[in-house]
Amino acid sequence: MKIIGLVLALAATPAAAQSLKVEDLCVKVAKHLLMSDNLRTGVVQSFPELKPPGARLTYSTRDGVEKKDMVDMISCEFASTTAPFGLQRFCLASTCYSAGERNPENKRRFEEVRILLEREGL
Repeated sequence: MKIIGLVLALAATPAAAQSLKVEDLCVKVAKHLLMSDNLRTGVVQSFPELKPPGARLTYSTRDGVEKKDMVDMISCEFASTTAPFGLQRFCLASTCYSAGERNPENKRRFEEVRILLEREGL
């Protein structure tokens, strides 16, 4: 019985987060910001080799939209390519969000998303 408990405890740790890629995390950022589990991705570009590592992607929250018709875009930058990733900045359309943001509303949105990711061990 102790073995089953240990296996369950290990499965719930951030080790599962280490298999995530920066583009997967950028999708999570979009879902948190848009408060939507219904997010379909179109074109995805990932740049884990850049400093800071990041990704950008087109997306839609509507059903039935073809990838070529997805025009909404998000880009994300992280401190690391492994957990904890350390969200540094993300931009949705022409609005960017970061810890150093001057606009208090945008800074607040950044902190909210950052906290949600941290709660997930990301």
